[in-house]
Amino acid sequence: MTRNVERLDQWIRGDFVTLNSALEELYFASGNPEEVEGVGDDIKEQLVEDGKAFIVDLLKEGNTDEGFEAGFDLLGDVGLYMAACRRHEITEPSRETTSPLVEASALAMQIGASLGVAPRFASAHLETHNHAINGHYKTFTSLRDEELFVTCNTRSALAYIRAAEALLHIVPLGVSHPVTPDLLVAAKRALEDVITSNTELFQELDIDRFFYCVRPYYKPHRVGLREYRGANAGDFAGINVIDLLLGLCRADNAYYSQLLVDKFLFMRPEDQLVLRDCMRQESLMDSFLENVEEHAGEPWFQKNAALFLEVCKAHGDTAIQHHEELVAKFIERPAANKGLTDRPGLTASGPPLPVLLKSLRKLADLRAAADRDDIPTRYRDIQTLRSALA
Repeated sequence: MTRNVERLDQWIRGDFVTLNSALEELYFASGNPEEVEGVGDDIKEQLVEDGKAFIVDLLKEGNTDEGFEAGFDLLGDVGLYMAACRRHEITEPSRETTSPLVEASALAMQIGASLGVAPRFASAHLETHNHAINGHYKTFTSLRDEELFVTCNTRSALAYIRAAEALLHIVPLGVSHPVTPDLLVAAKRALEDVITSNTELFQELDIDRFFYCVRPYYKPHRVGLREYRGANAGDFAGINVIDLLLGLCRADNAYYSQLLVDKFLFMRPEDQLVLRDCMRQESLMDSFLENVEEHAGEPWFQKNAALFLEVCKAHGDTAIQHHEELVAKFIERPAANKGLTDRPGLTASGPPLPVLLKSLRKLADLRAAADRDDIPTRYRDIQTLRSALA
């Protein structure tokens, strides 16, 4: 890490947090926390100019092995700065054709292109690859609710990754292998950890603080000419590896494959490779179905298929919990209560909230193998496996 990289990182961990926190308190105390224009303009100016100074020095330094060796981490610092400017409406994609953060855009695009990722901060920068110093990792603000949100999401992401790794180990072994039950149990336990972490989040997170002071940092913004969607907590390979290997979602489903295409550049390069490889594997669901007619009576089938169905249910439970608690409680209801449901720019993904909610419901029902005829869930295949169990 060069001195210029270190200086930006120290600012992101220090004064950057102080400035954002001060602005959040001004907004929240105003009585109309969704209105940020004209509030704290002196603080906003300091935020822009301080960050710009560090980034100009990095551009002058150039792409040296010493300076940009930890490129993904540096991209996160630049991305957090750009996301904060978007949150405070210093930038706003609907009124711009190019980002006014010229230097930050140049640096973000340089790093993003060299790594093969989107040139903005992704969920990994705040979750799975957010290095803590003296017990403190990077955040936008010092608000307790943001720390709670990031910590619980990190726990959930790592639990999903553990489940995915367990399922990946089954692929070369096969569904009848005597060690496969061990791996299915490990996957189920990891998914239960997701539910535990999410429950803690939903019980302790303050609805208004999340809606007004945490969520807005995840909005879409421009980098250069192009507008990039906001970071999503699901932007890592693990959750999709589970979808595909369990067979609850299929890569040949146009709706689901579009989700994968949209998220590839928001994942770390190594995650992209894992997911691409997974897309060509036969699902465990299909492997079990192929064995129903000939081997349903075998002890291995009875044991392994029963455990497989338990893993499917656990994965579906996490999806329904996320949709019916986080999405409904912390986004849908407060937006409706404040008359903001149809407000442009409300969601991190970009589309209007009603469109996003419909899409998220569809994804949750695919993962839960819901009994629906309008989307290709695995409901009937799950019933076939259940009926084959003694």
